[in-house]
Amino acid sequence: MFLTTLVNGIAYGVVLFLIASGMSIVMGVMGISNLAHGALYMVGAYVGWQVFKGFHWPFIVAVLLGGVAGGLVGLFIERIFLRRLYKQPNEQVLLTFGFVYIITNICLWIWRGWSRLPFTASVLFRPIIIGNQRFAPSRLVLILIGVVLAVGLWYLQDRTRLGAMVRAGMDDKEMAQGLGINMERVSMIVFFIASFIAGLAGVLGAQVMGVNLELGTNILVLALVVVIVGGIGSIQGAFVGGLLIGVVDTFGKALFPQMAMFTIYLAMVIVLVVRPRGLLGRGG
Repeated sequence: MFLTTLVNGIAYGVVLFLIASGMSIVMGVMGISNLAHGALYMVGAYVGWQVFKGFHWPFIVAVLLGGVAGGLVGLFIERIFLRRLYKQPNEQVLLTFGFVYIITNICLWIWRGWSRLPFTASVLFRPIIIGNQRFAPSRLVLILIGVVLAVGLWYLQDRTRLGAMVRAGMDDKEMAQGLGINMERVSMIVFFIASFIAGLAGVLGAQVMGVNLELGTNILVLALVVVIVGGIGSIQGAFVGGLLIGVVDTFGKALFPQMAMFTIYLAMVIVLVVRPRGLLGRGG
């Protein structure tokens, strides 16, 4: 039970990392509180379900098209609306939370209100036996994908020219613009990448949570907790925070089902008492 719950918790934590990493970087680089990030996850989940179960296309195509759908919707919101609300946090919150309802109702109109069961590629159905334990291959593949994406995002942020411009924007956006960095273009690229990962996470996360119209708000709450625990603007922090909250939530549901949500917020409170900026949050 312990090993199975641990693997499920890590897989769940990887999904939380994928959704929270984009939100964390958008907050850090652009100073935007995008509460519609969970709705982008939901869009990706529904598009992935439609492509895989409706059109019967390969699962990898569903994952990529789910990411593209999330990226395009996010880019539309950023280019048309959010770029006009720089340094207006109240307006950002109201606008993006309004988009949660708009996107949810569009999904309701297109896909109706019934929930979809978890789905994955047929090759990932056969269990993997390690010793005396049986593990779902979809969980192991999800963990592997999460680790690869975490390393890729870390490399992009800390070892590339784009990452250097991103870090400069986090530290002092006005100074970075004064040095000739086109922060508007950087912000657009970052927002698209963050939204793409949110949509991609929606398809991958459907293996664990299925697809329903409540994802836009439910996943948002968990992503905010992960961002707070891990620290704003840190890929490493989002990864550690996602794994911590995923494992705590999974074990909480297994051992104390009536106190599951309490365990998440207890972990968040403990981290904030010890590290107010989060486990690996950037200074400033």
